[in-house]
Amino acid sequence: MALRDVTFTPADPPLPAGAARLIRTADARIERFQTECRVPAFVPCDYAAAFGVLQAITGGALARGQRFCEWGSGFGVVVCLAALLEFDACGIEIEAGLVEEARRLADDFDLPAEFVHGSFVPRGAEDRVHKGGTYSWLTTEGDYAYDDLDLDVSDFDVIFAYPWPDEEAVVCDLFERYAGDGALLATYHGGAEFRLKRKVSAKKRRR
Repeated sequence: MALRDVTFTPADPPLPAGAARLIRTADARIERFQTECRVPAFVPCDYAAAFGVLQAITGGALARGQRFCEWGSGFGVVVCLAALLEFDACGIEIEAGLVEEARRLADDFDLPAEFVHGSFVPRGAEDRVHKGGTYSWLTTEGDYAYDDLDLDVSDFDVIFAYPWPDEEAVVCDLFERYAGDGALLATYHGGAEFRLKRKVSAKKRRR
């Protein structure tokens, strides 16, 4: 198996009213949260731009299905935006306080998004992660999130992540090892930079 870059153009129309309202609400709550409870590893991404990426995935029929998971879902905004686009959306987050905020955001907007507390590193991958070096924030400790979801990494059609620079290689490695054939990995790298990769079999890669 290998990862292939996927060329795409993020959608850039005016945000739908529901998405715009969700992002405004989330931005206000995040600002308040960060003044009251500092979580150094939590850095919000560009949510409007992320919505454009999700729209490009759905509009271009790039995903093999509708199961979506964010690795390190933070405040849950991207997961909620995915739910607005009718993905079966969930998020995995190691900080319990952020999980609570994400659940509240989804509930307040009546969105069927699920959030679980724990590490997104699959069981059995701990040595693989540690072999890659040391990380500022990535941890393999915590409740086993996939048990709570009753799903495996290979069940997801789209995985979204905003990795710290020292996590980029291991996030791609975990996706390549554990995701299902044809699944998409969407990552945010700051500014206006998003990347999209697809897991493909060696046979498909030779074609």
